[in-house]
Amino acid sequence: MKTSGIRTWMAAMVASSLFMAGCSAGASDSEGQAKKDSMTIAFTAEPVNLDFTSTSGIAIPEALMENVYESLVRVDGEGEIQPGLAQDWDVSEDRKTYTFHLQKGVKFSNGADLTSEDVKFSYERVQNDWKNALKSKMDIVDSIKAPDDLTVEISLKKPSNTWLFNLTSLVGAVFDTEGTDDLANKAIGTGPFAIEKFTRGQSIDFTARDDYWGETPGVKNVQFKYFQDAVSASNALKSGEIDVVSNLQAPELAGEFQSSDYQIISGTTNGEVVLSMNNAKGIFKDQKAREAVMHAIDRKAVLDTAWAGYGELIGSMVPPTDPYYEDLTGVWDYDPQKAKDLVREAGIEGETFAFTVPNLPYAKAISEIVSAQLKEVGLKADIETQEFPAVWLDKTFTEHKFDMSVINHAEPRDILTVFSNDYYIGYDDSKIKKIAEKADTGTEEEYVSGMKEIAKTITEDAASDFLFLFPNLVIAKSDVAGIPANRVSDAFRIADLSWN
Repeated sequence: MKTSGIRTWMAAMVASSLFMAGCSAGASDSEGQAKKDSMTIAFTAEPVNLDFTSTSGIAIPEALMENVYESLVRVDGEGEIQPGLAQDWDVSEDRKTYTFHLQKGVKFSNGADLTSEDVKFSYERVQNDWKNALKSKMDIVDSIKAPDDLTVEISLKKPSNTWLFNLTSLVGAVFDTEGTDDLANKAIGTGPFAIEKFTRGQSIDFTARDDYWGETPGVKNVQFKYFQDAVSASNALKSGEIDVVSNLQAPELAGEFQSSDYQIISGTTNGEVVLSMNNAKGIFKDQKAREAVMHAIDRKAVLDTAWAGYGELIGSMVPPTDPYYEDLTGVWDYDPQKAKDLVREAGIEGETFAFTVPNLPYAKAISEIVSAQLKEVGLKADIETQEFPAVWLDKTFTEHKFDMSVINHAEPRDILTVFSNDYYIGYDDSKIKKIAEKADTGTEEEYVSGMKEIAKTITEDAASDFLFLFPNLVIAKSDVAGIPANRVSDAFRIADLSWN
């Protein structure tokens, strides 16, 4: 599978153990050892709670998947499916029944044993009780059986090329049958870590489990610390307050870390930065108005100005690590005069529209240059900055009170979710539904060609503008090991991290 856009600068090891320990010359060996047992990582968008079954967005699964919760299967850094809680599985000849054989000796963080009944309970709960829109990924399941404690038989309504991959995402998380009473505040999973403390808006403290069924994590205590200000996160790294910036939100600052004390890792993600337009109501219900926007935006200038050239132009809702990726950057060329003509044809010259912007660094930077480019063709953006995630998820995502917004859609293979009737963009998916059904049940070749057709249709409909693929730009102390170059799943996996 193709992996692109990876640039890695690995700095030399720091000679002094005093620096690695983050202590003064008078520090004791025990203090140095304590440092080796802990690691602090900076993130941007903090979770409003711990319940991704009812709350959308990447922040919660980013923290919890593969760290606290696990699925039957997981996806590696190259996008390939690997065993998880299932050590292996069989698929029937008609491709409709999957038989999973569970790992032995797995326990939840509350001490309960993992059994097939927990899997059955969890996946039926996705269908019946979840409020997160991604629950639709489990609609294809017809029945789930637990013939014995270590065997799960899942039958699908029809063959599916996407379902097993979908299982690597948050919908595949396995919960204890007795562990879902207070998901917003308590996370009970089978993963290598348990949550010791959750301070809303500030941090999550993880502690490695002594009874974890898999390999022992390289660090015992890990803290996710949340910074909305990229400069503050960068300064915290310089001062030794944190050890890793998970994804630098001001890439122009990367140059400050090109020394032997740090490492800079740049890879790819699933995150399509989408200039979303409300297709269901308002000024952009008219496709001509959306086409005007597509011609008005100089995406290369947006990437260079707002994100220092890091990232990749893709032209669609598909990242290059997906099997059905196709470069669609040429579908809508930058043509301000054509944009002006379309604005006049649509009768919207001089009109003001509501541009809701989450208060995230990339979104604020992008909104400024996009608004300026749209003003040049006769459209005026009324920018409303909204607190993320609380206000943006409520007003823009749930209530659809917006004309335009900008957000990084980071979930893997989410094109059919984002561009469905019920999602916040309000795209009319009647054209692509049958294509999607045929692709999902067909051969691998039919799946790839069908999904390419869907991606091209959405782009040609000017459903939204795909500005660029968000980069995975990690800055860390030089002696941190195990940082993945690519982020192609929901999770920021911390079990692989260690100190050199």
